[in-house]
Amino acid sequence: MPNPVMQFQIISKTPEETASFYSRLFSWTIDANNPMGYRQINTGSPNGIQGGIWPAPPQASNFVQLFIAVEDVKASVKQAEALGAKLLIPPTMLPEGDEMAVLHDPQGMSFAVWRGKS
Repeated sequence: MPNPVMQFQIISKTPEETASFYSRLFSWTIDANNPMGYRQINTGSPNGIQGGIWPAPPQASNFVQLFIAVEDVKASVKQAEALGAKLLIPPTMLPEGDEMAVLHDPQGMSFAVWRGKS
């Protein structure tokens, strides 16, 4: 299976201001009407990927995170750890049925492995 980047996530200390900026700049639609209050971004285009905005934890700075599709989240985490990655958020089922885990690569860049609901 190829492993495409499926989504981006902007981690922001000020998620409402970030949402306002990008919606005004690019006319993106931003919707926080979901069980987790996650700000989903619809870019309005069938091209490219969609994204979201999430509050940054107190110790983190602002950054962008990529979500990469995998067939098996747990196996991908195990392989990533064997290659030197550090697990930040263990494999987790999301309310809509997707599964994800968040890691730091060996250089400290955050990324997520993600499996859409079946």
